[in-house]
Amino acid sequence: MTAHALHGDLESSALYDLPGPRARRRHFLYGIVSTALILLVLAWILYLLFDTDQFTAAKWTPFEYKGIQELLLRGLGNTLKAFAYASVLSLALGAVLATGRLSIHRPVRWLATLCVEFFRAMPVLVMIFFIFVALKVQPLPALVAGLTLYNGSVLAEVFRTGINSVEKGQREAAYALGMRKTQVMTFVLAPQAVRAMLPTIISQLVVALKDTSLGYLITYEEFLHAGKLIASNLDYDLPFIPVVMIISPVYIGMCMLLSWFATWVARRQRRNPKTEAVTVAPAEPGTALPGGRT
Repeated sequence: MTAHALHGDLESSALYDLPGPRARRRHFLYGIVSTALILLVLAWILYLLFDTDQFTAAKWTPFEYKGIQELLLRGLGNTLKAFAYASVLSLALGAVLATGRLSIHRPVRWLATLCVEFFRAMPVLVMIFFIFVALKVQPLPALVAGLTLYNGSVLAEVFRTGINSVEKGQREAAYALGMRKTQVMTFVLAPQAVRAMLPTIISQLVVALKDTSLGYLITYEEFLHAGKLIASNLDYDLPFIPVVMIISPVYIGMCMLLSWFATWVARRQRRNPKTEAVTVAPAEPGTALPGGRT
């Protein structure tokens, strides 16, 4: 047995006990039961869809019309535009608020904490409505502003937690080398924290993507608003079900694409030599020290 394999066995046994024959049979049985239940739920849903005639040609032919396709594509484009603005601004606002919360100046830290706690506690829909109705802002800026304030405050806590998770010795070593606080944050703490923060950041961006659907409440012509407009003009029973069956996979696909992008970025970081640990050669006799002689 190689040393690597032995290390892997010791590591796995240290985390949890390896399942025995009975435990493996029990886990296998749990898997079969869970799969059967999922299949039963899917079969029941399909039965309801067929029973209400949701797959008839009359209910799907309208989606072949060019006008409906253009309306859906325009709504999808507006959704992606709002998400792009909100995600970039949320990341920027989160970085600013996290920097404020990590500041050594007490007034700055208190102000940043107040902003984070207030916008995290405020429902995003209330903020969107307030900006749209009270401040009389156009639908797209109102939607983006509400999403930015909420998701930016959440991301601020993600950034702060990620920075604080880096070992204290890294910070102290950087200061010992004469680096300023900005340099320590930019070149030492942030690169090491980004791996730990990346899954949570992507999860919050997925939340922002789904929350763009709130735009239809303030008449913003996004994807869900387009689907609602189409369903309200169809003249058969339960028109929303075919529309939902088209819109839902698109939302799910976009969220899965974000998750795949996060996995791809994480793999590139692991392969990037700049993020790998540098092996320091042991000192040999006669090595010259700075300011000294061999």
